[in-house]
Amino acid sequence: MNLLSVEGVSKSYGERIVFEPISFGISKGQKIAFIAKNGSGKTTLLKIIAQQDTSDTGEVNFRKGTHISYLAQDPKLNPNLTVEDTILGSDNKTLKVIAVYEKALLNPEDSEGYQNAFEAMDQHEAWDFETQYKQMLSKLKLGDLKMKVSNLSGGQRKRLALCTSLLEKPDLLILDEPTNHLDMEMIEWLEAYFIKEKMTLLMVTHDRYFLERVCNEIIELDEGELFTYKGSYSYYLEKRAVRISHEETMAHKTKRHFVKELEWMRRQPKARTTKSKSRIDDFKFIKEKTKQRRNDHEVQLEINMERLGSKMIEMHKVSKAFKDNVILDQFDYNFQRNDRIGIIGKNGTGKSTFLNLLTDAIKPDSGKIIRGETLKFGYYTQNGIKVKERQKVIEVIQEFGEFIPLKKGKKISAQQLLERFLFDRKKQYDFVEKLSGGERKRLYLCTILIQNPNFLILDEPTNDLDIVTLNVLESFLLDFPGCLLVVSHDRYFMDKIVDHLFVLKGQGIIEDFPGNYSDYRAYEGETHSTKLIEEKKTKKDWKLKESTKTSMSYEDQQSFNKLEKNIRKIELKKLSLQNRFVTETMSAEEIKELSITLKELENTLEEKTNQWLEYSIEMEG
Repeated sequence: MNLLSVEGVSKSYGERIVFEPISFGISKGQKIAFIAKNGSGKTTLLKIIAQQDTSDTGEVNFRKGTHISYLAQDPKLNPNLTVEDTILGSDNKTLKVIAVYEKALLNPEDSEGYQNAFEAMDQHEAWDFETQYKQMLSKLKLGDLKMKVSNLSGGQRKRLALCTSLLEKPDLLILDEPTNHLDMEMIEWLEAYFIKEKMTLLMVTHDRYFLERVCNEIIELDEGELFTYKGSYSYYLEKRAVRISHEETMAHKTKRHFVKELEWMRRQPKARTTKSKSRIDDFKFIKEKTKQRRNDHEVQLEINMERLGSKMIEMHKVSKAFKDNVILDQFDYNFQRNDRIGIIGKNGTGKSTFLNLLTDAIKPDSGKIIRGETLKFGYYTQNGIKVKERQKVIEVIQEFGEFIPLKKGKKISAQQLLERFLFDRKKQYDFVEKLSGGERKRLYLCTILIQNPNFLILDEPTNDLDIVTLNVLESFLLDFPGCLLVVSHDRYFMDKIVDHLFVLKGQGIIEDFPGNYSDYRAYEGETHSTKLIEEKKTKKDWKLKESTKTSMSYEDQQSFNKLEKNIRKIELKKLSLQNRFVTETMSAEEIKELSITLKELENTLEEKTNQWLEYSIEMEG
């Protein structure tokens, strides 16, 4: 059943064309992701469909009675209402059913009216509506129902708006970056909710795991043209690569044909026959085709980096608390060159506080934080770039100099650097306030990296960045030779970039886990969280006890600790491969390859375990 049709919709702002006329439809049960580069008008299109904005041409036609709910990136809520009043004051049809039922109770003589109201309560499952919204608010960490909206953070407001939209149970739910401001536990809950519920969705999101698991169709706006892929995100990637390869082949053939026709045009006689006139017209068409090139330039990251000394940051028995909320409790860690650390934890466990302690933005209550002399931070915060009134894009970069140093003594102009970050010459002279959210984040990323940091801190770097930019950023970070610390709710990004985690569990408990996010989830599934806390405490006590009697050198102690981490990683990898035999359907060849890999892993594990035993015997001696 078709719910709506987008027919020839376009949008411009003055001379800037956001998107040319596009058309597509949405049917009941579809879960569609809309993908396009930053600045292509994704949010604008969602607003037009949700009737929050108007198009220049075309129209959006709805099936009669279709109810739409729209979750904006920055939802507008009444600041004077409480959390609960916001839910109860929404345009929710269940609330209207309840109101009719309550009115019917006041008129018992109208038996027919009461019967209809009673049946409507059953039909809309309205009897337990209060329980539903309280449970959902609890899942989204909004348990204080009496708190005013004006006192909520931006993230809490987004979650309250999400709760309101979900409770409406609309025919079509439109979502603009729904996973922003959600911690990983909430994202996984929302993911499971959408998979279970028979809802129709249209969303813009950068979360690739979310895309893969929730969406069954991808619509891509690429070079002004729409392409539809009936499948998951991985299916889209596969088919898109085939399409682009085909386009490149056709472009090459067209170019060869153009060269041949150009030669004919240059040597043809002045006399025009009907046949030659037709060929000349064809030549003009071919000439135009050869001018059409893919605007597939990628962000190029080739930034210099300050020399890295032997000492990075040492944290010695660092403690920090805000009244009863303990963030760090006697925390010790020495950051090493090439550390790739991810920080995860529920909202409110102190992730941003941890980063502010490292960068000396706030002081610890006790303990020491020692920073190396050559340390240079690059700190990408959630606040983003500070927009100055009437400041142009190029002026932002020129504040750091007309020329920027690159690797191997090279340098580049501010204009050239911006082109590498996908800002063409025309866009460079736009005012910053005119940029889309994703373009501002890309510009902000540019300003962080051109300062040549050797200790890079990224606080939610994936929010609002398009998938093309994310892929390039990931490639750059994999080769980044300095220390990297990432706070992100993007599970795909974390899996690709980090190799161990600080898991903030609250009340000062921080687990140093050797592995990425998927490794941690697999391990967490095998072991109850309370056991992990006890294991960490026991391990800490054991280390303190053993360190008093060991005769090992500092270097050997470091090697021993590193060996423990490696063994843990191998065990997790082994567990992950074993789970694949159970959860995946594989061909005989795939089973054979996986078995060989598993055998090699078991041999490596045995070798590392023997080394660990040797070190243990030496320590006891």
